[in-house]
Amino acid sequence: MRHGKKFNHLSRQTGHRKSMLANMACSLIEHKRINTTVAKAKALKQFVEPLITKSKEDTTHNRRIVFANLRSKYAVTDLFRDVAAKVGDRPGGYTRIIKVGNRLGDNADMAMIELVDFNELYNGGKKEEKKGRTRRAKKTSAPVATPAAPAPVVEEVVDSSESEQAEQTPVAEVETPAAEVETPEVVEETPVAEVEETPADEVEETPADEAPADEESKEEKE
Repeated sequence: MRHGKKFNHLSRQTGHRKSMLANMACSLIEHKRINTTVAKAKALKQFVEPLITKSKEDTTHNRRIVFANLRSKYAVTDLFRDVAAKVGDRPGGYTRIIKVGNRLGDNADMAMIELVDFNELYNGGKKEEKKGRTRRAKKTSAPVATPAAPAPVVEEVVDSSESEQAEQTPVAEVETPAAEVETPEVVEETPVAEVEETPADEVEETPADEAPADEESKEEKE
């Protein structure tokens, strides 16, 4: 019967089971993935994920709690230094279980359990970004807003170009009246020549014609 069996005992006594899970958790933190049976992988997932959540806040109290479960100072150091930087923004689900088939000896279901943020294949080849804790993120976010100063430089360049265009346009306007002044002088010269020539011919021709006519009339009368 399964009365009072809320979790899998894994066919072991309490001390043996805790030591086995602690050793598997240390191996998972050190190598980032291990192969084991599906039953042990599910038990390890429930054992190690609360410890990873504790590592997000680096305090002496949390380090002592994690060390009481893992029993290895090297695993605690890796957990608070490397793993916590990766899972700083993840709200949960730090591990992934992938079934890999059956074992040849006893045909047991085998699986691979790994830390999600350390698998480059499932992340699509994205670059790994170090995610800091919430306290560090607030400090780094403040100086990011400073590089907004180069905006006035663009305005100065635009003003200089507009001033150059404004200086070039009046030069063209000054040149155009000069061409207009030259044309009226040519128009005024033409009527002067016509007026002077026509009266001179008429005045000279009329007296010459009238003079012989008067002399002939006088000779006839005589």
